[in-house]
Amino acid sequence: MRPFSNLLASVALGLAVGVTGLPAFAETPANMLVIANRIDDITTLDPAESFEFAGGDVSRNIYGKLVNFDPMNLDAGYGPDLAASWTVSEDGKTITFTMRDGVKFQSGNPVTAKDAEFSLRRAIILNKTPSFILTQFGFTPENVDKTIVAKGNTLSITTDKKFATSFVLNSLTATIGGIVDMKEVMAHEVDGDMGNAWLKTHTAGSGAYTLVSWKPNESVTLQANPNFYLGAPAMKRVIVRHVQESASQRLLLEKGDIDVARNLNPEDVKGITGEKGIAIDSELRGRIMYISLNQKHPILSKPEVRTAIKYLIDYKGMQDSFLNGQYTIHQNFLPATFLGAIDDAPYSLNVAKAKELLAKAGVGNFEITAGVREAQERLEIAQSLQNTFAQAGIKLNLTVGTGKQILSKYRARELDMYIGAWGPDYPDPQTNAGTFAYNPDNSDAAKATGLLAWRNSWDTGGLTQQVEAAVVEGDRAKRAKMYEDMQREFLKISPFGIMFQKIEQTGRRDNVKNLNLGGAITAVSYWPVTK
Repeated sequence: MRPFSNLLASVALGLAVGVTGLPAFAETPANMLVIANRIDDITTLDPAESFEFAGGDVSRNIYGKLVNFDPMNLDAGYGPDLAASWTVSEDGKTITFTMRDGVKFQSGNPVTAKDAEFSLRRAIILNKTPSFILTQFGFTPENVDKTIVAKGNTLSITTDKKFATSFVLNSLTATIGGIVDMKEVMAHEVDGDMGNAWLKTHTAGSGAYTLVSWKPNESVTLQANPNFYLGAPAMKRVIVRHVQESASQRLLLEKGDIDVARNLNPEDVKGITGEKGIAIDSELRGRIMYISLNQKHPILSKPEVRTAIKYLIDYKGMQDSFLNGQYTIHQNFLPATFLGAIDDAPYSLNVAKAKELLAKAGVGNFEITAGVREAQERLEIAQSLQNTFAQAGIKLNLTVGTGKQILSKYRARELDMYIGAWGPDYPDPQTNAGTFAYNPDNSDAAKATGLLAWRNSWDTGGLTQQVEAAVVEGDRAKRAKMYEDMQREFLKISPFGIMFQKIEQTGRRDNVKNLNLGGAITAVSYWPVTK
């Protein structure tokens, strides 16, 4: 085994010259975890702003939250983290958290109720993309001094109406619920930004790891926090390398240059199944793959065209070929395992029906442009769509770019069509209902970039009111039925073509134990990992 410092030099060299220039070595050090993953979607590491998959992985391991998930027992749901306990007021609107004693930030500063107050208030005041996760409870920049209040070792939050307590607590497990070090962050404030510019590329958390570096489209390096209240992690360093191609990830895994490969295609999974020293894990995730149609487009806004396009998707053909074992057909916005999830799948490839609907809409041949991230399975999905769309006279052009580039256009409502994925922020049905089917202000001025309905200029056809009603329903069975009904209407009228739910197949060296990707409810956890 080569010395730790020499290995870091080798990893840096490999990142600089690419996979083919990597020096070979038999294995990674016993106290280091090296992962290949696509991380080009990271735009920021500020938990008040981060809203991408790979960024969520980083945040999960750096920031503690008031409540969180035990990676070794996800079925138990949320539990105490930086808050040791909580109580709920008689009217159900105020939750009071008692902070855990003795927890420190990476700076050495103690974690206090004031830090929690600052963090939640800050997320609302900054009003970045994920802020709706908190503002849906009635918090505003103008009222946070009265609704989010620290007193001694407690923090009280008061919502504008009575919500199910589980819904509020589940929401606080989202990335935006990360508690930051107030003193450290405000020491880096510039022009009243509450440290936002600094936190884009730095971290100030109390989690299992601290950030060493983030090199966009190259790597994220984390270092174990010796003061982590659950104990210092066995993996002293975690290096996540941006490796775009499945074949390259497979080669690195086979050579022992990485411990985990997270983006293997079915062909490469098959190729290494049964290989000595390698294990394959399959884990149902909450991520769904979908297409969406911009309702500002004069043709795509026609109801018959929206439905026709849903009949121009080869769901089964893709599932059974290049997505085999990694995605399962799923046509609803709630992932399987969530309260209210349904398995209705009324659409299948039917070119004749699509042509009939297009004719009814009075449209002839036309062309549109879709944005798609430069990731293998998404490009293959896009190519399949190009083929089936063409059979009905629709020319599908592609704008291909990094996750950051495509997301920027999508969030600005600049794409005719988007091909991408969405993952829940917390394990409550509102996490997806509140973005796919909710859009209280469809104007450009609203800039509700966290709402997928808004990104696609869709006013939701009355579903916004149904979402508002479901989120305050206290009876669990009634609430589940409301989401079921909502999804069946969504299937008929929405500009979304939801296609698949993710089954993540991960290749790992078989000496890596306790790696949990987060199931359908959260992100990956590195701190339980051992070798």
